[in-house]
Amino acid sequence: MTMSETLSVVVDGESGVPPYEQVRDGIRDRVDDGSLAPGFRLPPVRSLAASLGLAPNTVARAYKELEAAGIVETRGRAGTFVAGRGVDRAVRSAAASYVAEARGLGLPDDDALAAVRRALGKSDGTGSR
Repeated sequence: MTMSETLSVVVDGESGVPPYEQVRDGIRDRVDDGSLAPGFRLPPVRSLAASLGLAPNTVARAYKELEAAGIVETRGRAGTFVAGRGVDRAVRSAAASYVAEARGLGLPDDDALAAVRRALGKSDGTGSR
């Protein structure tokens, strides 16, 4: 399996969308749908560029824009990794499930929120311990 297949990045040369945008959006979509988890190491710029038939600067620009958006982070020589954005999505999903369960039990919102604060070890509601 090539790195571009691992990422499922497709660049359509016939598209009016610039290739760097296609790479950027392809990676962002994979992060958003959870198929690239936080901590996943993206292939080096040159490797991905070669596998997609693109210039390295094209992939570098996509990575740079993803980093500016907080989707990936570069760790020097260690490489470029998916940032923790997927964690935010998982937390939102868990919160929505909790709210649905609490409301299904007839728990008022204030009581549900108080239960979360207790679970977090916080009782003052300010977010401090």
